[in-house]
Amino acid sequence: MVYRVIDLFCGAGGFSRGFRDAGFRIVLGVDNDSSCVRTYSFNFPEAVALEEDVRYISGRDLLKLVGDRPDVVIGGSPCEPFTGVNPRRLSDPLDRLYVDELGQLTLHFIRLVGELQPRIFVLENVPELAKEPLRSAIEYEFSRVGYSKIFFNILRAERYGTPSIRRRVFISNIEIKPRGEGRIVTVEDALRDLPPPGSDNIPNHDLPSLSKRKLYRISKLKYGEALMRFRGHDGVYRNLIKLDPRKPAPTVMGSSRFVHPYESRILTVREQARLQGFPDDHVFLGSRDSQYNQVGEAVPVPLARAIARVVKAFLDSGSF
Repeated sequence: MVYRVIDLFCGAGGFSRGFRDAGFRIVLGVDNDSSCVRTYSFNFPEAVALEEDVRYISGRDLLKLVGDRPDVVIGGSPCEPFTGVNPRRLSDPLDRLYVDELGQLTLHFIRLVGELQPRIFVLENVPELAKEPLRSAIEYEFSRVGYSKIFFNILRAERYGTPSIRRRVFISNIEIKPRGEGRIVTVEDALRDLPPPGSDNIPNHDLPSLSKRKLYRISKLKYGEALMRFRGHDGVYRNLIKLDPRKPAPTVMGSSRFVHPYESRILTVREQARLQGFPDDHVFLGSRDSQYNQVGEAVPVPLARAIARVVKAFLDSGSF
């Protein structure tokens, strides 16, 4: 049995990649970013890649493109309204969901799940969605579209073979508790066999240019030190961190750039993608900044694969 998957807010396809690796058939990905859709189309030629805002599409529209209803709907709605990294996050948690325009996209994911009625759905976002009062609001919204039992599965990507730290909630109608890998993958593990930047046979492995002043400052950094700091809603965050080769990298975000552990330069897009578990044949299209953003906003591939295996086992069990 090959199960069909629709990916909403598909981005570069990290979530889809994990599901395809686990044996699922990816039939459609939706995103409103043209570079993401180009990347998705290139890497998933078997699927429909739809450039559209989810606010303006219905489940019926999607079924016209793919035929039968999907077995699984996955997606990672924008986390900016909910994360403490965002200095402009609204004060009232419920306003982040019901008033913030980006926050409302989570509600549109729920609406489309209700219209498509998949057997399983998995929504990825930051763990703040698992806290009250947002938790009860999410449960209420899913109950309105026919899913009365909801699980808030908080998972750490580094426990499943991802060489970077990432803690996220995966909201679903089944409990998701993948078995861990038992071994932490380090930065050195992830980068050790890459050739120097500029090698023709490795896509997205070109060296970004930096000013001499910034290169000099980078050369003075010690492991774990950052060149830049910025204020978020709930604290000070760092950027351009020099990676410790013996540990997983800090959380990869769309805005984050990292300094190579052994060389006075920042990581290439390919190196950053390796920290998210992307294989080298996953190609990123668009401007370089867009490529970095696509990598940072993705669900790490090893974590997506671990989740997909749990979903597949549940579907195979015939529990529905």
